[in-house]
Amino acid sequence: STELPRDCYEMLMTSSGQARDGVYLIQPGDSPIVAYCAMQEGGWTVFQHITVNSSVNFDRTWAEYKFGFGEVTGDHWLGNEYLHQLTRGPGLYKLGIKLVDQSATTKLGEYDPFLVEDESSAYRLRLGLFQGTAVDALTLDTENYLHDNQKFTTKDRDNDNYFQNCAKLEFQGVPGGGWWYDACAGANLNRRNVIYWQKDCSKERLCKYAFWSSPP
Repeated sequence: STELPRDCYEMLMTSSGQARDGVYLIQPGDSPIVAYCAMQEGGWTVFQHITVNSSVNFDRTWAEYKFGFGEVTGDHWLGNEYLHQLTRGPGLYKLGIKLVDQSATTKLGEYDPFLVEDESSAYRLRLGLFQGTAVDALTLDTENYLHDNQKFTTKDRDNDNYFQNCAKLEFQGVPGGGWWYDACAGANLNRRNVIYWQKDCSKERLCKYAFWSSPP
């Protein structure tokens, strides 16, 4: 059987750079998965997309975050298990963030390298150096919230550094959703009424949508 590309970048390379944005079968681990590939951006594998008033609920369990939910063409989470399979290599990966506010201003950021550890480590997040036009909301400890090196927390599995479960804490009636919380967050892209990224996206400065992807 022909081996599928392990990510969108490899898919772009096998097409000699001709592939278009869209849904593709990739295989970062033992079995194929469906992912949205941002080919125009250079073959990025999109693993999260959220719109401010998303119809997709991000208030999900550990098992749902593990294997993903939503529609890959719209708002979704690809799955922590696949993120681990993807970022463990052999090559190094980067984490790309794209934030778009109400006036269509786009902010970008990249962390290089980017790794999600395995489930026994609670899908701990490991990030390298940041560059971009967005604020570094994950590795800079600006307000005593550091997301780098944190374990993943969901409403049914509390791995955060707060006395309550951050994934359950509500803002305007919507819980935080699964995330690499500290105590609790300087950024959270999985709460669907407010996309939060420090000063770039907040309840004062509403963002329309955000997505995360992994370029090689």
